[in-house]
Amino acid sequence: MYRITKEFHFSASHQLSYLPDDHQCARLHGHNYVVVVELASASLDPDGFVRDYGELKLLKTYIDDTFDHRHLNDVMCEASTGENMARHFYEWCVARWPETSAVKVSETPKTWAEYRP
Repeated sequence: MYRITKEFHFSASHQLSYLPDDHQCARLHGHNYVVVVELASASLDPDGFVRDYGELKLLKTYIDDTFDHRHLNDVMCEASTGENMARHFYEWCVARWPETSAVKVSETPKTWAEYRP
């Protein structure tokens, strides 16, 4: 199985106001997010790629236009948790690139959520 990954960055704020007041995520705060998309295939295309990395620029455009320097509560239909974001980006990617196998979203260098069906 061949696997490729590409990493994207954006900054945004969010708040999970349904959490107890003493929970850090109950307060308005921001993160420098990292989104890593993984594509996998048992075979390569005629050019020797799982998918040309250049095609993945479409995800960068989507992230920049929709999420970067935004308040995630205003742009997401669900709670702006890393888990929900990972699933959201996975669904967006797999609709364009069927080889998408997983998406990881990091809020900090030490924490991440991954969606992998």
